[in-house]
Amino acid sequence: MHENAPLTAEQFSLHTSGIVASVASVIDGKADAVRNALVCLLAEGHLLIEDVPGVAKTMLARALAASVDATVRRIQFTPDLLPGDVTGVAVYDPVEREFEFKRGAIFAHIVIADEINRASPKTQSALLEAMEEHQVTVDGDTHPLPDPFLVVATQNPLEMEGTYPLPEAQRDRFMMRISMGYPDAAAEALMLRQRDTANPLSAIEPVADAATVRALISWARRVHVAASLEEYAVALAQATRQDPSLHLGASPRATLQLVRAAKVVAALDGRDYVVPDDLADLVIPVFAHRLLAARGVHRAGAQPVEAALRQIVARVPVPFAARV
Repeated sequence: MHENAPLTAEQFSLHTSGIVASVASVIDGKADAVRNALVCLLAEGHLLIEDVPGVAKTMLARALAASVDATVRRIQFTPDLLPGDVTGVAVYDPVEREFEFKRGAIFAHIVIADEINRASPKTQSALLEAMEEHQVTVDGDTHPLPDPFLVVATQNPLEMEGTYPLPEAQRDRFMMRISMGYPDAAAEALMLRQRDTANPLSAIEPVADAATVRALISWARRVHVAASLEEYAVALAQATRQDPSLHLGASPRATLQLVRAAKVVAALDGRDYVVPDDLADLVIPVFAHRLLAARGVHRAGAQPVEAALRQIVARVPVPFAARV
């Protein structure tokens, strides 16, 4: 499509449905994970996928990248990975007698940061400026990143060998954290039949390009959020900061990203306005990874942070009538 062509509601639905169908053709039985990945892309956020090895975390990231005709780079995070490998370095050119910037792997529309928590915190921090400001600064020179820009990071559970915990500032850069989970028996059996002789990623053809994604992002930005729903989002965030079972509450960045994600969810559902359920349903994937449970807090049968968020959603008053 033309870069400046106006996008209609029908075109938005057509393009987003095509992306979802393309990714879902590879990721069996994980519709929520596929949808959340698209929400992060269109809300200009970043996605953190946490789960045990072998449940298609990287496959989801690669399928999304293959479905969009844009530049894609994959970074395998390892203990010996250096910050310059991610951002790039200035190299002296003896012929020109000047330093030339060699771009790192971060310079792509979609960056797959595989097993991000296997690298040291110093290397992880190389992503901070890029994820927040969409730029990289090396030796005092600032280099803009492509637009759109999405980081899809995978990480293994911390109890596994050779992992480093992500710092709070790093986790706060991710719009959502999701888990893939094990497939059900039917989906796993289907996977065995379909992937015995061929890699399904090789069959994916791009269904959108960078210009289309920019138009989809622009469309989602125009979704209306009533003043009462903005107040509701703030109330949810403030409740996390006041809850005695939580040591660290949601940041203002988390509140902003909750609203941005809700606008995309509304657009994907065919609405040009946000409803309270859009916000409430996103509280756990958007807030949970940013929060820390207070010491000694244990809740039977549930993770303490997720349990606290469910109670917050249940007790924070829902606005019944939207005030524009």
